[in-house]
Amino acid sequence: MRIAVVGATGLVGTKMLQVLEQRNFPVTELIPVASERSVGKQVDFKGKKYTIVGMQTAIDMKPEIAIFSAGGGTSLEWSPKFAEAGITVIDNSSAWRMDPDKKLVVPEVNAHVLTADDKIIANPNCSTIQMVLVLKPLHEKYKIKRVVVSTYQSVTGTGVKAVDQMMNERKGISGEMAYKYPIDLNVIPQIDVFTENGYTKEEMKMVNETKKIMEDDSIRVTATCVRIPTVGGHSESVNIEFENDFDLDEVKALLAKSPGIVVEDDIDNFVYPMPLNAHDKDETFVGRIRRDETQANTLNCWIVSDNLRKGAATNAVQIAEYLTQKK
Repeated sequence: MRIAVVGATGLVGTKMLQVLEQRNFPVTELIPVASERSVGKQVDFKGKKYTIVGMQTAIDMKPEIAIFSAGGGTSLEWSPKFAEAGITVIDNSSAWRMDPDKKLVVPEVNAHVLTADDKIIANPNCSTIQMVLVLKPLHEKYKIKRVVVSTYQSVTGTGVKAVDQMMNERKGISGEMAYKYPIDLNVIPQIDVFTENGYTKEEMKMVNETKKIMEDDSIRVTATCVRIPTVGGHSESVNIEFENDFDLDEVKALLAKSPGIVVEDDIDNFVYPMPLNAHDKDETFVGRIRRDETQANTLNCWIVSDNLRKGAATNAVQIAEYLTQKK
């Protein structure tokens, strides 16, 4: 199994190499791909060094799967070229997510939509992934009407430049700014650019991607996405209104047996999900599960997941695992 990782030197690309190794994905040959300025450099994988190549060279080496994490522009240009060569692309950018001809996949939720004909598969937005993991079993049981979500998103979602900005601010060092404002000791209620309706692109991704992944346009979603000075993962406060009533113990039991979810909900012992504990883990953690006492059939919960792992690298690798198991 020849695997190309496009954007292998970036924050998510580096994490993809780590996840491929840790999950013991059957890689017979790794093809690390990056921009021209990185070609010729080397990356370590499973104790061996691999030389970084350019895009066309990677296509000529004919990997079975190419996992992209190199930005939307690069994906729009190169994914079709890989696909034309018979290579299956799993893309981590937003380029193909809402394309009606492309599948948007969280394996635990909707892997069943994948077919052998899918040559470009989209990896969802990190915040959407962890939320729909929790929503899916609840929707099947109680039928979701409406979701109100506020996110508390790690600087790692922006990239190395944002992590460097925060660390520089903590040390009192001037440096390159990833954000318009300081991020340390601050929260910034803007992720991505604003759209005409006053919401950001990140917020609208959560609205539109949720409906596509859940295969239900009737679910109403409204989101506020906020950047906070953490590095361990993204957190979300989620309010879910159902058509049918629920039992809290039943909800917790349902989530606890759902794949990819860990319930951390023991307020007597101050146990609840936090980015500090989710860091470098593949699971999505849910806690603070309680009834909304202002409205019938409505639940509040708190969802945390490592945005570089389940929110990006791990989800992409899980899609690759699913494809190889189907063959």
